Amino acid sequence: MSVFKFNTIVVGGGHTGLATSYFLKKQKIPHLLFERHRIGNSWSSQRWDSFKLNTPYKYSCLPGFKTDNAEPDEFLSANQFVSMLEQYVKEYNLPVVENSNVLAVEKASDPELFQVTVSTNGKINRFRSNNVVIASGALSRKVVPVQSRNVPSDIIQLHASEYRRAEDLPEGAVLVIGSAQSGVQIAEDLLHSGRKVYVSTSMVPRVPRRYRGKDVVEWFFLTGFLDQRTEDVTDPQVLKMKQPQATGVGPRGRTVSLQSLAKKGATILGKTASFDGPWVHFQPDAAIHVKFADGFSQVIKNMIDEYIVKARLDAPDPEPDEADLADENRVCASRETTLNLRGHEVSTIIWTTGFDGDFSYLKLPVFNKDGTIIHNGGISEVSGLYFVGFPWLRKRQSGIILGIEEDAEIICHKIKEMNLERMDAEHQPHF
Repeated sequence: MSVFKFNTIVVGGGHTGLATSYFLKKQKIPHLLFERHRIGNSWSSQRWDSFKLNTPYKYSCLPGFKTDNAEPDEFLSANQFVSMLEQYVKEYNLPVVENSNVLAVEKASDPELFQVTVSTNGKINRFRSNNVVIASGALSRKVVPVQSRNVPSDIIQLHASEYRRAEDLPEGAVLVIGSAQSGVQIAEDLLHSGRKVYVSTSMVPRVPRRYRGKDVVEWFFLTGFLDQRTEDVTDPQVLKMKQPQATGVGPRGRTVSLQSLAKKGATILGKTASFDGPWVHFQPDAAIHVKFADGFSQVIKNMIDEYIVKARLDAPDPEPDEADLADENRVCASRETTLNLRGHEVSTIIWTTGFDGDFSYLKLPVFNKDGTIIHNGGISEVSGLYFVGFPWLRKRQSGIILGIEEDAEIICHKIKEMNLERMDAEHQPHF
């Protein structure tokens, strides 16, 4: 077993890790980046065929990278985004080691160093480093509720990451559990294929895709909405709120709402409560979820309107957007609280219940009692250990692609400062 020494080790080769590597290289800090699979693996292996990013291209680029192959307002497919990541690695000659699974990050015999154990194509190696940046993401492991075990065995169950296209599913209706971005997008994809779709909803915000001449993400950027600092948030529920319903599918993307899905034939149900044989029981809260999404969209539009007035912008009037019209009487919400899977010919359940992070390789005292990571703006209490790519790491924007530039640059600047302090200490006279 070989042992190698680098100043910094980066764990995770998604857009978060690559942006970090870019800034480390810019700071001339020797480092290696380990990616468990291939670059962009989760984007290429865990997205359905019609998937598009939810942010326009101009807000989906990594630091320092631009390509002439995409229009600024275009929404990239998963494969296009993977190609961009691959080009990024080549253009900046980033030290990425693929097919390398990090098995353990722990303290070395020298307490000033970390020991990182890595399996690369089946070969085990150990690395020593002054710093470790965890960029493997807080959304790396699929989550399927335990109640899935109570689903009848003849019903096909898939996680959203396993869905590709409607044609792959057995004939029959589909129950989509979850109404965040993946849930509404997959439901829309199924409806376009002619499937009967039932959507089990939850409390998820919604935004208009475009409003008063601009994409909503551009308004988020202009208004400073994305700059809200984590430390300034007074309501803990804001930090737990899911990304708003939206889709990049279409010429300029489009608004997708529970009422727009209902108009296309979906049945909008409440939150899934339990399974009892072929029966699924739902909470009677579908109307509450519709009202919440409508209300959030209106808050965003009010914010944009106020900004336009304050900044004295010459913005056009709101464009017609039927999908964003509030369902005042919540007529799209079904009052049904039970569904017989066999009676309604439901052959498939798709769990769009998200992901969590797998940090089992961290053999360090960095966890709260509930298993969450302890950090302050990505800086761990364990000296030399850093985190990037978490939702609300420092700001609202931290969990999306355009937010990684600021977070990664700050972390890399901190590493450089620590390196300089370490060098100064080593050159102090000893008596």
